[in-house]
Amino acid sequence: MTSTTCGACGHSSHTQFASPDLVGPIVSGRFDRARDPAWRQSGAATVEDYARWCGHLCGATCLRMALGPGAPSLFELRDGALKFGAYRVDAEGEIRGMIYAPAVEYVREVHGVDAAVHRTLRADEIGELLDAGRLVIASVHYAIRRPHEPAPGRGGHLVLVTARTPDGSGYHFHNPSGTDTTTRTADLPVARFEEFFAGRGMSLPSSPCGD
Repeated sequence: MTSTTCGACGHSSHTQFASPDLVGPIVSGRFDRARDPAWRQSGAATVEDYARWCGHLCGATCLRMALGPGAPSLFELRDGALKFGAYRVDAEGEIRGMIYAPAVEYVREVHGVDAAVHRTLRADEIGELLDAGRLVIASVHYAIRRPHEPAPGRGGHLVLVTARTPDGSGYHFHNPSGTDTTTRTADLPVARFEEFFAGRGMSLPSSPCGD
């Protein structure tokens, strides 16, 4: 999967779909994800497994970015998270997750990283965590990739918040389903970010990250 390093924060940027240039067509439904030519780069065993899961792996993509150089492939992270119950498949075959508590247990036990769950989190508290040297995986609405439009809701998608903006008035974050370079690594004022933010997430130390 293609990786780029963000000049604003030094962290690698990844997408949850193997071909970054196809994210827009995939999320709009104009392109069948099972035809993604780069699917093997995700670490999936089959294209069918890739197509079924890639739309649910925003959280695993955030983990991959947060773990930094040497992080496992996206589907290796999926497999590990599944073993700990951070992803679950219900009786109807619906995929649920990422679920924070078992995800934190997985990251602590397997990767030795001091992750923490934040079941209630104010938007301004994200900045406090950043100031304390942590990264924040935040629950936001997927429409955060269209910040020029009114927020249609809060939550349901995960982004990795890595830094305050240079003037301190906003947050810099990586969006696994950003459709272009400006929405994959983006800045938003705190008040605007809050309109998409569901008030929960998890944090990890920033030290493992960057390359």
